Amino acid sequence: MRDDLIAAGLPKVTAPGLYAVACGIGLVAWILASGMTRSPVIGLCLAVMAGRGPVAWIHARARKRSGHLRVAWPEAVDNLASGIRAGLSLPEALAKLGERGPEQLRPAFASFAQDYRATGRFEDCLDALKTRLADPVGDRIVESLRVTREVGGSDLGRVLRTLSTFLREDAHTRGELEARQSWTVNAARLAVVAPWVVLVLLSTRAEAAAAYNTPAGVTVLTVGALSTVLAYRLMVKVGRLPVEVRVMR
Repeated sequence: MRDDLIAAGLPKVTAPGLYAVACGIGLVAWILASGMTRSPVIGLCLAVMAGRGPVAWIHARARKRSGHLRVAWPEAVDNLASGIRAGLSLPEALAKLGERGPEQLRPAFASFAQDYRATGRFEDCLDALKTRLADPVGDRIVESLRVTREVGGSDLGRVLRTLSTFLREDAHTRGELEARQSWTVNAARLAVVAPWVVLVLLSTRAEAAAAYNTPAGVTVLTVGALSTVLAYRLMVKVGRLPVEVRVMR
């Protein structure tokens, strides 16, 4: 969750704080839904969905920003390789990305430049940069630069150019796949939400709300909730594209 908060552009928000907000929203939703439907059981179902909202929003925002970074990294790697080929030192080449790099990556590299000017500690500044980026591609680049700084080497430019080509091909392929599967995923999400919208409409009738307050009604709602969760998880698992994980934290 911490990585998702950073990837979503909310580094100052803590995971406990997010969960506290989610619980608060769920509680308010339960009170409102129970008052409107006169059924605490229906209110509880809707409260769980509402409480899940902030966490789901963070995940969605993180995926969206990661997609933007995936498109921006090839340009950043090209700029970095050009700076090194032009004779800039590694800190200078990284600092230049804060001025001339892709818009999405400029804040992180600008912060790196400030840290390096303030401390002069390249290793510590690289660690801080990795934390700000919270991205597997950024981890690989940072570790490549770290090794080059420590042991030297003349292949960094070639490695960066190869990585840039690979990232462009990966972003192009992933973009095509996501475009083709988007309508299927959206249809599946609609199919998951539709029964609960019908339930909310039915619960406006007093006799329907009373029926769901009975043991049989609770059983129906429980089975429906479990089926919804299972179906949604299966849909996400089947439609999910491979995601690179951070192995070089």
